[in-house]
This record gives sequence, structure tokens and C-alpha cells, in this order.
Amino acid sequence: MPELFHRKLERSAIGFVIAIIAAASVGGIVEIAPLFTIDETVEEARDMRMYTPLELAGRNIYIREGCYACHSQMIRTLRDEVERYGPYSLAVESRYDRPMLWGSKRTGPDIARIGGKYSDVWHVAHLTNPRDVVPESNMPAYRWLARNRLKMEDLPQHLAVQRTLGVPYTDEMMENAARDAYGQATPDTDFAAGVTERYGEETQVSVFDGVTTHVTEMDALVAYLQVLGRLTGAAYEHTAAPEKKPDPGN
Repeated sequence: MPELFHRKLERSAIGFVIAIIAAASVGGIVEIAPLFTIDETVEEARDMRMYTPLELAGRNIYIREGCYACHSQMIRTLRDEVERYGPYSLAVESRYDRPMLWGSKRTGPDIARIGGKYSDVWHVAHLTNPRDVVPESNMPAYRWLARNRLKMEDLPQHLAVQRTLGVPYTDEMMENAARDAYGQATPDTDFAAGVTERYGEETQVSVFDGVTTHVTEMDALVAYLQVLGRLTGAAYEHTAAPEKKPDPGN
């Protein structure tokens, strides 16, 4: 019977088109309908901050080098993932990600919570030659990042594009983008204070690659890796175990 119905449907052009539209509509509704409740499903995070110019530059380098192809940035709610990587990812944590880098393929581990897990020195060593710190690693080396000076003069335009996409960078942030990128990687300069003033006291200001004479692509990428999972503490608050109330019977 199903075969007979399908055969008749295939012979009717109009009927077949209607069936295709109906099937596509069901799929579309399933994908689109949740967007109408997006304000209710995305968590609030009052402490959420934006990427600094240096971190944003590092994110662009991360994308440029194809790192997202091997590392996801989304921890599922599965117990083994939470125990290995930390609290599961919340939608609000990707609020300022344009584009988002959740991913699904894991040739390497998920790095959604790698920020602060290792030192700057570890990250530099890992990117220079992964086998020096992870002997079984099959990750390629990125030695040239320490030799490439970071291009900073176009950072205001990068922030402007992000603002067009909904990230609330201010005019002041865009005007000081290059100075802030330099200041975040050179703590002993006068520019460092401007970074924490505009992006918050929790912003990491550090000599990421160990060199103070200039800012490199290595500085930018390490700065980005060190902020992953630390733009907001919402995930830790959201998954914190509730306090155990005293039993009135005891």
C-alpha cells in the first residue's frame, strides 16, 4: 500500500511538489520555532565581557590556522564530558562569538574551558612543538607565530565589523584598539592600564610569549586561549550544587 501511494505521488507533479513543501516546512518549523523563545532560553550573565582587541586578533588567527577543525568549544551535558572538561557550555558564553566555534569534531580535546588551565609558558611551548609537552600529540607546530609581528593598525576595523554584528564595542574601544592590543601584551607600559579600564579588572595583562620588545601573533593566540571559558562565570554559577538544607527531623 505505501508503495502504491508513493508511485501515484511521483506521477503527480503538483502532488509531489506539495509533499516536498510540506516536508521542508516541518523541518523549517523545528529549526525556526525555538528562536521565538530565544530570550527565555539564553541565560543572563551580568559579568560577561567582550574580547579585547588582542584576544579578538588571536581568535582570528585561530580561525585562520584552522584550529577549529580539530578542537570543539562546546562541552555537552554528558557526565563524562563535564568530569573531563568542566561545566557544560551555556549559550550566553557564545554571546559575542562572531562566528561561533562550537564544532563537533575532536581530533584534539575540547578547549572551551582551557583558559587559565595552563600557563602562558606552557601554551607557547605547546604551539612551538606540541610533542615537548604532550608526547602523544599529533598536532602540527606553529613556530612561525612567535616570529610574525601582529598587525595592529587594522584592529579598529575588526572591532567595527564586530559592532555591526551586534557586539557592543564603543567608539573609545575602537579608537584605542591598537594601543590596547599593545598594552595587554606589555604590562610595564603606560598602555596596559587602558586595557583593564575598558575591559575590566579581570582582563589578563601579560607578556604572553615572553618577549617585551614587540607584540607577535603568538601573543595574540595565547591571549585568546587564556580567555576561553573566562569571559563570564555564568557556567560555574549555573551548575553549582545547591546548598543542602538542614533536615528539621534531626
